[in-house]
Amino acid sequence: MSKPPGNRASWLIPCAVVGALLAGLPQRSRGADDPRDWLEKMNHALATRNYDGTFFHLSEGRVETMRIVHRVRAGRVAERLQSMDGSGREFVRNNDELTCYLPDQHTVLVEPREDRGPFLGSLPRFGAGADEFYRIESLPSTRVLGRAAHVIAVTPKDQFRFGYRLWLDEKTAMPLKTQLCDSRGQVIGQILFARLEMPENIPDSDLAPSVHTDGMRWVRQGPAHDNVLAALAAYRASQLPPGFHLTVTGAQTLGEATVPATHLVYSDGLATVSVFVEAQRDAKSVAEVGASASPQAPMQGLARVGSGYAFSTVIQGHQVTAVGEVPAQTVEFIAHSVRSYSVGELPRH
Repeated sequence: MSKPPGNRASWLIPCAVVGALLAGLPQRSRGADDPRDWLEKMNHALATRNYDGTFFHLSEGRVETMRIVHRVRAGRVAERLQSMDGSGREFVRNNDELTCYLPDQHTVLVEPREDRGPFLGSLPRFGAGADEFYRIESLPSTRVLGRAAHVIAVTPKDQFRFGYRLWLDEKTAMPLKTQLCDSRGQVIGQILFARLEMPENIPDSDLAPSVHTDGMRWVRQGPAHDNVLAALAAYRASQLPPGFHLTVTGAQTLGEATVPATHLVYSDGLATVSVFVEAQRDAKSVAEVGASASPQAPMQGLARVGSGYAFSTVIQGHQVTAVGEVPAQTVEFIAHSVRSYSVGELPRH
């Protein structure tokens, strides 16, 4: 399979999405031993507790060591996610602003973050309709990090989504271990905590980045203007895999582009797929911007992205890329179905 160019593809993945292997919140109350109730406790713990931990992220035969620091103080959330080897990337969030330090690209990206969920566990809520596509059950309890752990399995009922297994601390419901699994139950991605502390207080110094930014390029992405959003709003997927529906529409400036790309998010209540639609640069636009903005060959084909997939194609003269922690056929299905519509013809899904 062909792969999109590495640097360009990296702009298409929200920089805060690291190891999104955790299940979302349910919508109704249940018995204390119901596995959905445990998922609710987990997401509540992730969003409201202070924690400082080191975990291993395993994907595609590679292991990356990460540190996560999460603090809630007077209703404001601060987080820091640090790659302790490999890329050396760091992600620092102060309430509704996210700063991505990307030393491997000599770039610092600053962008607003409307989703205020924690780095670990930022998937949408587990909607009532998700029962049609996933089976949720408790497995025998075990121990992780010397702690008793409640084990939950989330199994897909078709080929368009992945499954999950989670090991939750019996006392705090914090996830000690999570696995992303394919349709055969084989593990394709894993997060395993080596250390997890939940201190009462976390100092500011633990939330400050360690990356030296001298000589790095700063890119600040603000919210798109209404007229830009209106021009981009005509793109939609004409067909979707069963259970998926549109949850977010917006715009995002990717890399050195001067025109925002359409950003669509489709979800089944647990799995999410981001779709980016970019206008291709022609010779005239390149000449207007300058030689430094030389045109790039369109991305084509399928590529592995962490534990998931990205698929790129060209439709109606626009570059369309779908990316998510879902099977390859799901991103291909959605990308191929993207079309432009007049306002009155927009699909309702």
